[in-house]
Formats: sequence, C-alpha cells, structure tokens
Amino acid sequence: MSDAQLYDTIGAAYTVTRRTEPRIAARIWAALGDARTVLNVGAGTGSYEPPDRHVLAVEPSALMRSQRLPDAAPCLIGSAESLPFDDGSFDAAMAISSVHHWRDPIAGLRELRRVARRVVVFTHDTSDAGWLHRFWLTRDYLPEVAGLLAGRPSLTELARAIGARVEPVPVPWDCADGFFEAYWRRPEAYLDEDVRRGVSVWARVGPDAERRAVRDLRDDLASGRWAGRNRDLLDLDAAELGLRLLIA
Repeated sequence: MSDAQLYDTIGAAYTVTRRTEPRIAARIWAALGDARTVLNVGAGTGSYEPPDRHVLAVEPSALMRSQRLPDAAPCLIGSAESLPFDDGSFDAAMAISSVHHWRDPIAGLRELRRVARRVVVFTHDTSDAGWLHRFWLTRDYLPEVAGLLAGRPSLTELARAIGARVEPVPVPWDCADGFFEAYWRRPEAYLDEDVRRGVSVWARVGPDAERRAVRDLRDDLASGRWAGRNRDLLDLDAAELGLRLLIA
C-alpha cells in the first residue's frame, strides 16, 4: 500500500486527534525565518501551516486534501520526489511529520532544497542504537516499529543531503497534536481507537501487533505495572523522544 493509499484508508479519523501544537508550531515558524512564500510538502490537512505567510501545499492523498479547511492554503496533488516548480520558486519549503512516508526521502529533501532557499523539516531521529528504548510504547509494547524503519536513511544522512543543522524538539506532556509520541505521560490515551487511527504506525504494524499492545498496556495500567516502570516521567513537563527539526 502506498502512503497516499494508506492515508486514504485511515485518514478519516485524522482530524479527530491531530491538530497544531502551538509550542511546536512556534519552533517551526521561527525556523522559517523571514520567508514570505512557503511550500508545504506532504501537507495533510494543513497543520502547522503559518497563517501570516503565502503558503502553497502539496499532498498526494485525496482524503487528506478533502479535510483541509475552506480557508486553508491551496493544495496541489503531488509528491516530494518530483515537485513541479522551478529552482528557487519559494522562500522556504517545509515538511512536517511526513518524510518517513516518502518513497525516497533523500530525493524528496533534495527537491525541497532545489525549489526553496530555506528548508524546515520536522521528523524523528531513529539513528542511535537506543532509540527504540527512548519511548516506553515502542520499548515495552510495540517493538515492531523497528521493522518499519529498517533500511530508511538515518537522521545524519537526511541532514547531510540538504546541509541542515539539527535541533531537538521536546514533546510537552499535554501536547495537543496526537502524533505517535504525544501521549507519553497520558498512557490511557493509547487505549482509545480514535487516537490510534490518527497515527499511521498502528496501521503499519498490523492488527495482531495492535491488539497485543493494547491488551498488554491495558493490563499494565490496571495492575500499576506501567506506573511502576515509568514513575520518573510523571513529574516531567516535556520529554526528549527523538523529535527533531532539520533547518537548511
């Protein structure tokens, strides 16, 4: 299943839990600098598109495009690896939580660099050996996530492809955007099917892994085992879970 097909399948629940997190948005918009024209690639429903700039979006999924608000930026059908724009057409190009879906991330990033003078990418660092253990959900309940990323470019390779610097982005405990790591201090949320349907990871690992993970998490929450394992998280306001900004 292609990524466009995946989101055409699971995207109906996307807007239930996925929305702009203001603290992360502030980091992204600051990274755009003084750019006035912005291309948003893999734009989805339009989260994190800056309201005070001229934005053009590119999104391959018909369902995701259909859920964009009427006042959202205009959106074209297209993919990151082949953008229909001349060199330097935009002040900046952004890609938010979409690079891991691209067929060829390196080619896609080079296309962003070609059509824009500045590139801002919000993505994940899965490069180091301990990344799977950084988040209790992958460590204890969903190790299958490692298989989804096998063979994908490392963060270092992504950054090198466009000459980007890397900045960490901590996840606030009350993050408004329900991406995969968002509920690190609110584990009960992962028992909610709407929450899971808004995150492609759950569809990718398959129904058997999902059922097992939800069952085991439910049991551990009821028994107090989750709290015992993760008591060090309960007083944190934000967590370092591998989210990164690439800025070129």
